[in-house]
Amino acid sequence: MSKQTYVPILLKLFRQFGYEGVTLSKISQETGLGKASLYHHFPRGKAEMAETALNYVNNLLETRILEILKREDPPIAKFQDMFAAISNFFNEGQSSCLWSVLVMQQSSDDLFHEQIKWAFCLWIDAISEVLIDGGVDQKMARERAEDAMISLQGALILSHGLKDTAPFKRVMERLPHQLCQGLE
Repeated sequence: MSKQTYVPILLKLFRQFGYEGVTLSKISQETGLGKASLYHHFPRGKAEMAETALNYVNNLLETRILEILKREDPPIAKFQDMFAAISNFFNEGQSSCLWSVLVMQQSSDDLFHEQIKWAFCLWIDAISEVLIDGGVDQKMARERAEDAMISLQGALILSHGLKDTAPFKRVMERLPHQLCQGLE
């Protein structure tokens, strides 16, 4: 099997345990691969495994999330569809965000900071562009986009802390309207 076969498992493990918390033994157990086979697929070890999971998430952002914002729909429809796709990706708030898990651990932040920063900036810029096209000034559009990321990440953390997905679902429902407040 190709290494891409193991990406969903790696994503699940790194989301759940973070970079520092995932051991090669745990990865071996979950994938069914021995350590030698893991190194065959991922010669640089755990760092390459996490990078592969991160690349997968970044690709999903570009192909599934941001493509929605390029449609010729009204801004509210774009944002509603985008947040529905996000809800699906995060399993209605039950799954953690790989970016936030990796960025919160110093060792993995050092390794992956540029990739994570790139993804957040890309997303913020895409949201800002929709808002600017809708008549919001550039500074306000950027602030709203950043606030949307803050709300999304905060809702994920709170839902995990409470073991209750209601806050995440509520934020996903409200964000499109908050972003579009006052649009032409």
